[in-house]
Amino acid sequence: MRAAACLAAFGALLALSGCFSVVPDPQLSALDAKYMALIPDAPVDPHFARYQITDPTGEAPGTVVVETKERQLYLVLPGRKAIRYGVAVGDEAYGWTGLADVARKAEWPNWNPPAEMIARWPHVHAVEGGPNSPLGARALYLYQGNKDTLYRIHGTNEPEKIGQAVSSGCIRMRNLDVVDLYNRVPVGAKVIVR
Repeated sequence: MRAAACLAAFGALLALSGCFSVVPDPQLSALDAKYMALIPDAPVDPHFARYQITDPTGEAPGTVVVETKERQLYLVLPGRKAIRYGVAVGDEAYGWTGLADVARKAEWPNWNPPAEMIARWPHVHAVEGGPNSPLGARALYLYQGNKDTLYRIHGTNEPEKIGQAVSSGCIRMRNLDVVDLYNRVPVGAKVIVR
């Protein structure tokens, strides 16, 4: 509760400065609320909280930009605004950069680790969608042309790792944040990871 009060006070201070405004939490379905209650919570570092800000990317509205060094994802809005979300990115050995499009979206998706990951870590296995899945509440599947990059923007069951370089290349978000992004980004949206 204390962390929530601190975050609210920090958000109010930033809103008064005119540079940031807090983006309200998205509406959740009964299934979302049920599953999210089963996932451990973690304090939100204000640096990685969800805010509407002045767009720092210069990209067209509707574009998703991931700044891996900053551990931030930006959804560009009209009027030179953007929503900024904190993310976890790929460990240096597995990081990916490039251009892609959102080819499909899924709610509480199943996780099917690629063969390369299973070869590295034989203990990993497919997990049915839900609170135990590493993909969390939502996934946006990144393709280049008709080819699946095998990279995703997705939720997480490890929210304490937001702000770190820990994944096998995917972009992880807090579940509330990925639901918010999922609701705003259509299939076909351009994604830039740099």
